[in-house]
Formats: sequence, structure tokens, C-alpha cells
Amino acid sequence: MRYLTPYIEKDLKRKMVFIGGPRQCGKTTLARNLLKTHKVPSNYFNWDADEDRKAILEQKWLGSGNLIVFDELHKFPRWKNWIKGQYDKFKDEHQFIVTGSARLDLYRRGGDSLLGRYHYWRLHPFSLHEIPKGMSAKDAFQRLMKVGGFPEPFLDNDEVEARRWRRERTEKIIKDDIRDLEAIKDIQTLSLLIPLLKSRVGGIITFSNLAQDLHVAPLTVKRWVDSLEKMYMIFTLHPYTKNLPRAIQKPPKIYFFDNADVDGDEGAIFENLVANHLLKRIHFLEDSTGHSYKLQYIRDKEGREVDFVIVKDNQVEELVEVKWSDDKPSTSLLYYAEKLKPKKAYQIVANLKRSYKSGNLHVENAINYFAGMSPKGM
Repeated sequence: MRYLTPYIEKDLKRKMVFIGGPRQCGKTTLARNLLKTHKVPSNYFNWDADEDRKAILEQKWLGSGNLIVFDELHKFPRWKNWIKGQYDKFKDEHQFIVTGSARLDLYRRGGDSLLGRYHYWRLHPFSLHEIPKGMSAKDAFQRLMKVGGFPEPFLDNDEVEARRWRRERTEKIIKDDIRDLEAIKDIQTLSLLIPLLKSRVGGIITFSNLAQDLHVAPLTVKRWVDSLEKMYMIFTLHPYTKNLPRAIQKPPKIYFFDNADVDGDEGAIFENLVANHLLKRIHFLEDSTGHSYKLQYIRDKEGREVDFVIVKDNQVEELVEVKWSDDKPSTSLLYYAEKLKPKKAYQIVANLKRSYKSGNLHVENAINYFAGMSPKGM
């Protein structure tokens, strides 16, 4: 059972549920498992399948069970008005789940015809927050570092097959998702941007430098980065500057949803892993509580930098610094913990033998920091 299951079940009693997130993170499997618990596994309809598409348009699902799942329905040009009509007419008889990845997220934002009729949940890959039954936290951590958290490579734990899976997924995103949704003609050059980003994880991204490497305009690179973010391949972190007169405006940092995409040393891979975990947590909190969260970083003119800042409703809630092996408290983290006075300040160290506290700063290893956080406590 995935971590969102009980929350989706609860929301279905009141509204439709839309499930989004990265391609191949387990949305369809989650929806099918929900159908099994409702004992209506046949009520799954995929718009990409000719037979299912015909059944959807002819409403052959009516009277066939309470819960109904529509996968890839957003490919139907009039899908929002159609599902609105079905929900308004049959909400007392049926519960509806609509699943999709980047396209669903993008299309649902246009217009307000569905306003108030659904709750949206973003599903993420496996993490130390969410470990499959029977797997130890240590084993999960090693898999996350080696093959990433997407269900297929994570559960198989085979590096060769993971590389093959990752290449196919990247091709699908570029050739299907981006080509279909974005007015980008030079797909071949865009594909060259991805390995450049993989080697810059955790560092400041300068569009002009990337543009020079690719022989395109900086605005083109920015547009491509925005497209990759929309497709759930990467996510960007922008600097936190509120109430920091010495802070400097900097371009974003970039991280990958697939931890195994990172082309760097163990420190870079571990920092990306922590970024993924923090983003998963704040997406869950946003979707479940309605509060606004941001994941950012801090860097000032004196070079003091903290890797991650969690901001809740425009207030700094937590500071997180990441180290592979250095367990000495970060002077920058101590400085900002004193200046911003967040509720929590953590230094997460991959190779830490013993956790300890220094003032208001907690020095903790990743397994202890994340593994004990069930969705309820995320």
C-alpha cells in the first residue's frame, strides 16, 4: 500500500481525486490497487487503449461498480467538461479517480470548470519516508543511492536494468511529453542539456553558461529548464531572501526526481536524495493540509550558504544542511539558525555514527531523520 492510499480513500467520500506526479512513479498501480480493495478491478479505463476509449465515450462503465478510474483521460480534448458532467450527474452513485503525469498537472490548471469538485495529490517515488514491507532502512538507503526510488528499478535493485529503464524513461519524456506539450523544435539540442544538468546538481545554474555550451540563447535554456520541470524530470530551488539584507539574488539550483540521474560523487547524489525527500514531504503537506510550502536555499554576499530552507506560509520553518561525512556543525547553518530562528535546524550527515545536538542544531543521519517520518508526521 502506497503512502497516499488512506488519504485518497478519505477524499473519495467527498470529491473526485486526481493523482499526478512523475512518469512511472506508480500512479496506475496505486489506482488499480484501490480498485481491488473496492472489488471492482474491471473499472479501470485507459484513454490510450482503443477499447477503453470507446467504453468511456459510450459510458459502458455505468452501473458497473462504485469506484471508477480514468487513466490518461486528459488526452481527450474535452476531458474537463466531460468529467465535470459525469461527476455532477453521478457523484451520488460513483467515486472517480483521474490519473496522469505532467499533462494532467498542466491541463487541470487551465480554467476553473472543475473548481471545488476534486482534490489533487502528487505521488512521489519510494523514499526513506516510505519503505516497502520487509525491506530494511539500510537496504532502502543503498538502493536509493544506487538505482533511485522509482518503483521498478528500486524494487528490482539491478543497476544494469535500472540504466536501461532510465534511458527509456528519458526518451519518453523528451519525445512524447515535451514534444506534445511544448513548442520546442530543437529536441535534439534540448536532449544535450540534460547531461549538463546532471553534472551540476546542487550547484548554482547559470543559464548563460549553459547557453554558451549549447550555442543557443540563455532565454532558450531557461525555457527548456522550465519544460523539464513541468515534465517532472527536474525541480528547481530558488533563493530565500526575505528579511536578509545581505542576501544576493542567484539563479536556481536544480535537482532530479530520479536520484540515479545524478552524474556526480556520493556527496552530490546524497544531496539530491535529501532534496527529493524534502520535496516529497512538502508536497504531501500542501496536498493534505492546504498550507503553502516552498523548498529554497540561502546564500549571502559573504558566502554563507544553507542547502535547504523549508518555508511554510512565508515563514521559515526548518533549515537543513547536507554533508556526506562532515559531522562538525556548519557555521553557516548555526548563523542562520540564530538569525532566522526556525522551529528546526538539522545537519544531515550520511556517514554519521552518533547523532547529537549542538545548541538548537540537530546533527542526524539520513535514516534516522527520514525513516521515522510516516506520512502523518511528514
